[in-house]
Amino acid sequence: MVRVVLYRPEIPQNTGNIARTCAATRTPLHLIRPLGFHLSDRHLKRAGLDYWPYVDLHIHESFSDFLETVRPGRCVLFSTRGKMLYTDWRFNIDDCLVFGSETSGLPRELLEDPSYPVIRIPHDRSRVRSLNLSTAVGIALYEALRQLEFGTLFAGICRHEGGGHGERCEGVV
Repeated sequence: MVRVVLYRPEIPQNTGNIARTCAATRTPLHLIRPLGFHLSDRHLKRAGLDYWPYVDLHIHESFSDFLETVRPGRCVLFSTRGKMLYTDWRFNIDDCLVFGSETSGLPRELLEDPSYPVIRIPHDRSRVRSLNLSTAVGIALYEALRQLEFGTLFAGICRHEGGGHGERCEGVV
């Protein structure tokens, strides 16, 4: 399944918003330490509202710890330095979408590692340095899910016209 990975996130409100998006899409969220906040931070909890019980949250001491523990299919790095647009990338079900910290982004050694594709979300850099982290995660995650036909989002939930909102459907993916 697609995973969201935040490398050293600093702003609790961003991480809380991302956690809420992950809960809404049934997407595991992985945080790489150090974090710029405590997991008990009230801003983090408030941004995630009452959806925290639905967040599949994992904390890792380092990126290498994450790789050893999760053994992802591919790590797709998101950066303003990426050459390929996110809409041109073909996502796989086992991709990890990796985002850097709000102030520093991803470390150079990751961005220069040829085993990791680096893609970008376009924006007018003459006006704005970068998109807000939670906005970027939402854009990228929903594009990946769209390409994968929202498989994890709708697993076991009715998608046909006659079904009610959230109605359980046997055998419907």
